[in-house]
Amino acid sequence: MPELPEVETLRQSLEPLLLGRTFTTATLHRRDILILPGDPPAGFSRSRSMRRPQPAAPTHLLVGARIQALRRHGKQMAILSADGRCLIVQLGMTGGLLLNNGAPGAHVHLRWVLDDNRELLFHDPRRFGGLRFLPSHSGLNAHWAALGPDALSISDEALAANAGSSTSCIKAVLLDQTVLAGVGNIYADEALHRAAINPRRPGNSIRAHEWSLLAAAIRSILAAAISARGSTLRDYRDASGAPGEAQTLHRVYGRGGQPCLTCGKTLKSATIAQRTTVYCPACQPIRPKQKPTSFPQSGGMERIRSQTRSGKVAK
Repeated sequence: MPELPEVETLRQSLEPLLLGRTFTTATLHRRDILILPGDPPAGFSRSRSMRRPQPAAPTHLLVGARIQALRRHGKQMAILSADGRCLIVQLGMTGGLLLNNGAPGAHVHLRWVLDDNRELLFHDPRRFGGLRFLPSHSGLNAHWAALGPDALSISDEALAANAGSSTSCIKAVLLDQTVLAGVGNIYADEALHRAAINPRRPGNSIRAHEWSLLAAAIRSILAAAISARGSTLRDYRDASGAPGEAQTLHRVYGRGGQPCLTCGKTLKSATIAQRTTVYCPACQPIRPKQKPTSFPQSGGMERIRSQTRSGKVAK
């Protein structure tokens, strides 16, 4: 479940606790949650390889490393050490990093001890997440180059260039991390509703002014969710164990069968791109609305929101 806002919230909550600190020891309880150079591309937990994984050395877990930076791209976060090593953290559906002062934790697969005797735990009940070791910061840049642009700063031009020729439905396009990094099921539904775009429409049917509305909606919704410390629906917590409150901002996600908060019509729930998708047939018609003569270049998100709610774009 964790998407860009949840990973960014986790990064922000970890940063003041980890920067300048050193991992003194590390205990790996499950080797298959760690991907090393030479492992199958998706790791041993997602591979049918009959090879036995090589043991993980302390250097692979950043032992002895002074933490220099925490970076994020899309749904992935990286812990960078001053000596060049780094670990990419992928939370998957239920993963998390938690500062735990010595208390035991359930489903803990990796336990670090910091130089101030606190512990950092990687836990993941369903094991869809994991860690990837890279020996250099340049390797991180190369790894992230395979992903699309970060959704928090996506421009309408970049979004249209990456997705505008796709014949797949726009919901599936937004979930493709090579097209746009960071958006998952929650924020795809929210952004499409904000932009008044039906999730079944093919990417190549989206018009120029609609790409502008959609890119603006993605940026605004993700920023608001970060300000609310992410969405906690079940498992997600920040590094201190505190839940987020962005779920209180959801206008369509998880609300199938309830009234649309924009027009009052009943929200529909359907399986689109193999995901449960909620949308408003009235606010998000399958046939696109007439292209406006011009798109507003200023006036802020409140102006865009009011235009979207009314189904009109100012001329």
